[in-house]
Amino acid sequence: MNTELISRFLLTNIQSVFAENIIGPEGHKLIWVVGLIIFLMLLFIISGKSKPKVTGRKNYNIPFLRRKKIKLILKKDRLYYPDFLELTIINTGNTDVDIDNPLLIFSNNWISRKFRLKGINSYNFYPLFLGKGQQHTLNIDLNRFYSHDKSLKRFPKTKIVIYEVHGPKLGSGKVMLRKTLLNF
Repeated sequence: MNTELISRFLLTNIQSVFAENIIGPEGHKLIWVVGLIIFLMLLFIISGKSKPKVTGRKNYNIPFLRRKKIKLILKKDRLYYPDFLELTIINTGNTDVDIDNPLLIFSNNWISRKFRLKGINSYNFYPLFLGKGQQHTLNIDLNRFYSHDKSLKRFPKTKIVIYEVHGPKLGSGKVMLRKTLLNF
């Protein structure tokens, strides 16, 4: 019994010797650190001086308050195998936009064919200047592309990508031309 009491006494005293009171950071210091992190994140977002994005074109920065934004509407004349596509570009941003030639992409699962649209009836009107709130409509005859390459009729998806003249991709829209087993 004595040995049991001695061992208990030693074990309780050893635990108190090895147990340390760990003092964490004080509450106000944590608040300052979190506030500093939030301030740096907001400064990074607002300044727009993040890394220049590269899209295979020139480098550019996106300022936060001067937003270039477009709305792209792509309609087809029939549900399946359409002959015409109607592209409407609306400038919904708060600055003017210079639009480069639209890129028309016929795509299959593994293959894609890309065409630059220049205008209508050998009348080139790109690059196009769109003011704030203005819109532009372009009718695209797909039979002209089908006569260029007969295999394009088998491609189920068409996508149009709009770029700014010396800058980023502004928007894109896609439309399914025919039924497929899996629509992506």
